[in-house]
Amino acid sequence: MAAASAVRAAGRSSRRLFDIFVAEVPWTVSSKELKEYFSQFGSVQRCQLPFDRDTGFHKRYCWIKFSTPEEAQNVLQKDSHILEGSKLTLRQQSRRRRGQRKNPSE
Repeated sequence: MAAASAVRAAGRSSRRLFDIFVAEVPWTVSSKELKEYFSQFGSVQRCQLPFDRDTGFHKRYCWIKFSTPEEAQNVLQKDSHILEGSKLTLRQQSRRRRGQRKNPSE
């Protein structure tokens, strides 16, 4: 039993992605361009760039997902990230379960 649960835990950790939240994304930058830019720091597994249904434009923020925490740290170690003349704001995204909040007043 213990061996089976260890195997399941290893499988879950291998599928876990390490996220970087990126804000101040220029309107003219696409998810493909973001993925290309961030691939210099490691293997980008996914780039989520949400769009506004009403305007059709993206919301100027995204999540970049890496395979390992080291790749995410590579991104955060660089002082500034500039795309098309705009400085991006980055922070490591902490993963919370749905419905879980930091404090009850949120």
